[in-house]
Amino acid sequence: MIVKMLVEGGNMKPSPAVSQQLGPMGVNLGKIMSDVNEATKDFKGMKVPVELDINTATKDFTVSVSSPPASELIKKELGLEKGSGQAKKEKAGNISIEQIIKITKTKYPSMIVSDFKAAVKTIVGSCVSLGVLIDNKDPKDIEDEIHQGKYDTEINEQKTEVSPEKKEKLKKFFDKLHAKESADIKAEEEADKLAEEAKAAATAAPAEGEAPAESEEGGAEGEAPAEGTPTPAEKK
Repeated sequence: MIVKMLVEGGNMKPSPAVSQQLGPMGVNLGKIMSDVNEATKDFKGMKVPVELDINTATKDFTVSVSSPPASELIKKELGLEKGSGQAKKEKAGNISIEQIIKITKTKYPSMIVSDFKAAVKTIVGSCVSLGVLIDNKDPKDIEDEIHQGKYDTEINEQKTEVSPEKKEKLKKFFDKLHAKESADIKAEEEADKLAEEAKAAATAAPAEGEAPAESEEGGAEGEAPAEGTPTPAEKK
């Protein structure tokens, strides 16, 4: 029987899901977790696809590990715990085309694509939802440039080395952009807060044209008695 799982590299732990999936087979869960952790130890901190081929009669099993999803490899390359929660407003990182090619080389054997260039474009596409720039540009612009042949030299030679100078330039660009995006988001949040406060104040105020509250004497509060109306003193 084939069992497919997505585990944290080098850190598979007992869980109700694991017990429910493997327990009925009568296999040694401790042995499985130990073997999976050993097989995935090079992918610590990433989610890794694992396939278990289990002989239900003998309880023997083999572990097969696939490369992590492209998004996990991108985050690892940039040292990110997660991507951007709002990719259009705030970017999570700035990766180089060389690093994209490096990730592509890892994923390529398991990808269903026509050639290596198509594989690179697929990895580039994964940067969109993560909010990751490539060479200071939007991933969609990079896709267009790859289609136009701008990166043919790097792709054909499968260049994976990034010069320290380029790394520094990418970092400076991202730091400046990130500071601006953070300031813009803060300003937007403050504007939204002021708008909500104004709306709440308008809701609490008397509606336009609404008569003011009447005093105990029957007239509007602060309003002089109508002509001919006896005053409180006269009533006495």
